[in-house]
Amino acid sequence: MHKVHKSFSDIFIRYFILVLAAVPNFFIFYLVFTPLTIYPVYFIMSLFFNTILIGNVIIINNEIPIELIKACIAGSAYYLLFILNLSTPKINIEKRIKMLLLAFFSLLAFNIFRIVLLSTIFLEGFPIFVLAHQFFWYFISTIFVILIWFSEVKIFKIKETPFYSDFKFLHKHSFLKG
Repeated sequence: MHKVHKSFSDIFIRYFILVLAAVPNFFIFYLVFTPLTIYPVYFIMSLFFNTILIGNVIIINNEIPIELIKACIAGSAYYLLFILNLSTPKINIEKRIKMLLLAFFSLLAFNIFRIVLLSTIFLEGFPIFVLAHQFFWYFISTIFVILIWFSEVKIFKIKETPFYSDFKFLHKHSFLKG
């Protein structure tokens, strides 16, 4: 009975943290990942162009501003990886932290690469910028988040399924089983 009570507590804590992390509007993800995205992008761009950083705007060659808005930071993608991680039961805290760090670092590296590539395409005047931007936004970024999760499942040998395993446990121990 103690093991069942501990599992209920674990579920409550994990989902409480998920809700807390989303309020208000993924604030914690933007607080952490905005500077971790802007400064490396600024640094990389400064290797190739004359750049000035003012807040979240990188000014190239004293004339072309590139504003990194919230959508560029991809807070919702970090939150999705956080959801997948915390909604998966039976992962000890050390493994969970390693998984989160790997997921977040992978997404951060990809996002920095994406922003630098798209900024360069824009600066070079390629007419494909809008198409490339939308392609990354709607397709490549989504695929990358999915690949990160499935890679983690394989690397960390995860046997449980996000949400489903918790629902299955709750159903098994509820008055609804029948």
